[in-house]
Amino acid sequence: MDNIDISDKIEYVIAAISEFGRKHGLSNKEAYHYLKRFKGIEMLDKFYDVMHTLSFKDATDDLTAYCHRQGGALT
Repeated sequence: MDNIDISDKIEYVIAAISEFGRKHGLSNKEAYHYLKRFKGIEMLDKFYDVMHTLSFKDATDDLTAYCHRQGGALT
């Protein structure tokens, strides 16, 4: 693993889930399950080094588009 502090990554993923839920009117639990089902959590993990440099609005927009391409219905 590279030099990423795992606690920083965890905090970011939790915040991103919360922001995603807020944008789409979902609870944190619903947002997590949606992102897990449509590979948004994988995206946050795999591309953390880039995603955490974006604003939460841009990151949420990217997550929404990515999950939609994976079969999700939210736009």
